[in-house]
Amino acid sequence: MRFRPNMQGINSLMKTPEMGAEVRRVAERIASAAESVKGGEFKTDAALESRRWRAAVIGNYAKHNDREGTRDALLRGMDGAD
Repeated sequence: MRFRPNMQGINSLMKTPEMGAEVRRVAERIASAAESVKGGEFKTDAALESRRWRAAVIGNYAKHNDREGTRDALLRGMDGAD
């Protein structure tokens, strides 16, 4: 038996308000976990694109003095947001 995902159904599900809320919630958990690891301020941004919701966590580079420190905090935040 061959599995065929319903891509049209999956794509429509990825655009629902409920999915957007979940994407935002996960991004906010990552930002919160990153703040607890490194301090500083991490912000989130979420938007509906043509195929799906997307979210980003934006770090305060000036607070950490370098991109690597912010990257490290975000990676730890992703682990802590599970």
